[in-house]
Amino acid sequence: METRTCRHCGASLMLLREDARFCSAKCRVYAAREAKKLPTEMRSRDRFVRYSSKKVPLTVAGRNASSTNAATWSSHKDAVASEVGEGVGFVLGDGIGCIDLDHCIEDGRVADWAQEVLDNNPGTYVEVSRSGSGLHVFGLLTEGPGRNVRDGVRAIEWYSVGRYIALTGRRFNRSPLSLAPLVVPSL
Repeated sequence: METRTCRHCGASLMLLREDARFCSAKCRVYAAREAKKLPTEMRSRDRFVRYSSKKVPLTVAGRNASSTNAATWSSHKDAVASEVGEGVGFVLGDGIGCIDLDHCIEDGRVADWAQEVLDNNPGTYVEVSRSGSGLHVFGLLTEGPGRNVRDGVRAIEWYSVGRYIALTGRRFNRSPLSLAPLVVPSL
């Protein structure tokens, strides 16, 4: 059975109605404010898309977008204002990359392997993924080929170009609203 948690603070929603997304009005307000906050290094670039329920990138007008075609991207302001699809995504590149830590949060606790990645990347923006069980560590990263590590314990990917990341605006542990150079995990 899937455990439902507050999209802002992570508290259990077990006793609330089935469609509840937040545990309180306070968390709903905080989440709305947080959703508008991203590091300036990201907000200032026209590298935003919308995405469908199947995570297909879309333009703000609802057509298919591409993570490799800048003509299909938009500003943060336009992406947030659009009601197309499920949410807003950021296209990696222009010196901004992401380490994607899948299935690393269980019962509110970060797995040791993921905590090591966080410890090696202090001072940079981190948000909880759409699933609520993963983390996206955004930062400065030279463009290059991505990597995918699935070794039975870790589920880590990192990319710096040619991909987009679905944003949630759910900042993890009050991470800073700035980007720092990323230290990618050793294999």
